[in-house]
Amino acid sequence: MIPLSALMLAAAAAAAPASPSVDGSAALKHASALASLGPHPWGSPRSRAAAAYVAAQLRGAGLAEVRQEDFEVKGVRGVNVVGVLKGAGPGLVVVGAHHDTAPDAPGAYDDGGGVGVMIEVARYAASLMSNLEEFDAHIIETHHTRKKDAPSGTLLALVDEMKAAGYLRSIDISSNRAGAHPGTHEIGFDSAADTITLRHTARNREGFARGALKAAQWIPGKKGVFEFKEIL
Repeated sequence: MIPLSALMLAAAAAAAPASPSVDGSAALKHASALASLGPHPWGSPRSRAAAAYVAAQLRGAGLAEVRQEDFEVKGVRGVNVVGVLKGAGPGLVVVGAHHDTAPDAPGAYDDGGGVGVMIEVARYAASLMSNLEEFDAHIIETHHTRKKDAPSGTLLALVDEMKAAGYLRSIDISSNRAGAHPGTHEIGFDSAADTITLRHTARNREGFARGALKAAQWIPGKKGVFEFKEIL
């Protein structure tokens, strides 16, 4: 089990294609709430607060079965959040994301705002490409050698968003672990005539930290859940 993941298991029944428009609120609607917790590495009280927030949001989204599962790694206890949405089909779709932070991070979350935007763009692109059968899709992700999971949670989220947008054909995926690379995700749509590529590359973690600091400076005196577009 992946530590500190918020997992949603859904039967792989075909979903109705989403309308082809980019919704910024869908990309980052909970980022400010999690960032406002400050650093919340797994095993900390704030990490449990993050898990409780994720569980509440899954219940609010209509998942009837939501549970928190404790685990322990090298003497440190953490908690996973698992939500199950049952469908008519026999298959499973698994979506995972971290709700923890690095110990000294100022509330930034692993996937980062840039990746959230990329996921929303991928959903939009998939909805446009779903009926163009001459194009095949692939996703390639590259991270440093110390990253334990492969494929990354972001790659799996991209696949899920593309399928939810109506791209139901096969999506070839590839993961690479090399050196100290912070992270790159690339989506490609390829035909005999041309290739369309979407790529997000993190040069370092400065972008994650800057977004969290900006949120921390903006949030005092406010209550509720906010989007990064309101901060910017």
